Amino acid sequence: MVDIPPRSAHIFSEVPEVVPFSRVDIDEARLMLNRFYYPVAVGTPEDVADFELGVGVIQLGPLTVGHLSFTSPVTLLVAELDAYHVTTPTLGRLHARHAGREVFADPFTGVVFGPGSPVSTTREANSSELAVKVERKALEDELSGLLGHPIEGPLCLPPEVDLSTGPGHSWLRLVRLLCDELAYDRSLFYEPLIAEQLRCSVLNGLLLCLPHRYHDELTGPISAGPPRAIRRVVDAIQNEPERPFTVTDLARAANMSVRSLQEGFRRHLGLAPMTYLQQVRLDRAQEALRRADPARVTVAAVAHRWGFAHLGRFASSYRSRFGESPSETLRSSR
Repeated sequence: MVDIPPRSAHIFSEVPEVVPFSRVDIDEARLMLNRFYYPVAVGTPEDVADFELGVGVIQLGPLTVGHLSFTSPVTLLVAELDAYHVTTPTLGRLHARHAGREVFADPFTGVVFGPGSPVSTTREANSSELAVKVERKALEDELSGLLGHPIEGPLCLPPEVDLSTGPGHSWLRLVRLLCDELAYDRSLFYEPLIAEQLRCSVLNGLLLCLPHRYHDELTGPISAGPPRAIRRVVDAIQNEPERPFTVTDLARAANMSVRSLQEGFRRHLGLAPMTYLQQVRLDRAQEALRRADPARVTVAAVAHRWGFAHLGRFASSYRSRFGESPSETLRSSR
């Protein structure tokens, strides 16, 4: 059996945590920011009578993306960051101080913060912003997995990023897509497979659009994993498809980078590693349903046995692959 590393503590739960957009007062604002971001001191001018924070948040494990709006001028103070963070105004301007650097940001500029230093940010009245937080270990582990070897952190990221064009603009559109989904309680982002892919896309995009000392290596030529190594990953999936694998787990099992694993799967199997994993799980579920006694076995039990946490989304994926519902397969079993 292939030796797979233990599941990372940073892998998010099956269901993303979502807070739809709402408006809160200053005390609730402190609680909300502390819950999803950091312990924050909130400062407002003395003549401000009615402070109001508009907030909507989606959290995919170590990734938090929020849309914040402020009715009055406000300063947020964080004693020390323990994560990587990007804030970009969507309306108004933002003044930030961090690690001895000062940045003025507008809707075309993202302010970048790293772990280990205090942060002070000031924004004007009737302003809004997108706030993206990534836990330090998660981003550094993601980079290590992409490269296929350990890295030395923290990453020395620049104080700001141009979001008006190029990779930065593409990354911002991805973040906005996440925020747009806050209004839909039946979004595909509740599907764990989609949520995992999205989380990886946001982290990978951030690593690709910001300069750092590993950037040249990260963006260099990709070599596909050799057939023998890809076979090891295929065997690992076939042996334990119900296991909560991530693409990083699979890359480490093959002793290669995530990029080489993905290119190897594309070249040798014609699909992505996580897509292959889902297909194997569906095949096992179908086999189990065909052999089951409908009087003793439920569709839900089979779905959970093969790693599907949400019954409705399992049924949808099942029908797409086999042309019938899981219950139809179970009723026709012998």
